[in-house]
Amino acid sequence: MPDPLIRIENLVKRFPMGENSLTALDNINLSFQRGEFAGLVGPSGSGKTTLLNIVGSLDVPTEGRVTVLGKEVGNLSNQDAAALRNHHIGFIFQTFNLLPVYSVFENVEFPLLLQKAEPARRREAVMQALEWVGLADRHDSRPNQLSGGQSQRVAIARAIVKNPALVLADEPTANLDAENSHIILKIMERLNRDLDCTFLFSTHDEKVIGYLHRKIQLEDGRVTADERFRPSREGEE
Repeated sequence: MPDPLIRIENLVKRFPMGENSLTALDNINLSFQRGEFAGLVGPSGSGKTTLLNIVGSLDVPTEGRVTVLGKEVGNLSNQDAAALRNHHIGFIFQTFNLLPVYSVFENVEFPLLLQKAEPARRREAVMQALEWVGLADRHDSRPNQLSGGQSQRVAIARAIVKNPALVLADEPTANLDAENSHIILKIMERLNRDLDCTFLFSTHDEKVIGYLHRKIQLEDGRVTADERFRPSREGEE
């Protein structure tokens, strides 16, 4: 078996609270292979987002090791952590985080500007990403002209435009109704399959959980269950 895309070993994360500290993650051991469609599941305060942030090199362990694409997150400089994110990791947030003064095209193009990609490559990659999410005809629209579901589809296009090895999605359906949630999840499942891109969710939404191929249950910062499922929704309309 190839080396894992993500390897988490004896991970502990503590946050200072006055003279004491809060243990958000307590001795986490997990690994993820390329192409997984997995979720960190649990109630608020269980450590899901903290773990996602460390995997995404937005935070560092207090103890233990987290290795992503062969890079140990705790040892990266700020510049190297930014390079890992800019080139290999896409992010999807519950609040979309679209820049309101930019068009749909410009929002999706932004990660490629950080990479200093050539203009012709940027245009081709952006339009392909918008085709993947069914919004190529809205490339000139502004975010305030889009519905919530369309805004999240733009956010997905922005996350996958650089063809990342890993997409991290933090409660991506929290602000969507059921119909748009299923549309978004089917798009992400298809991209996972077609692009061989690993998706890792943080969620407590049962709709998301129903699409996962692997569910890791977190409670009080500990892994209490790790279940794998056969894909059940592929091809559903």
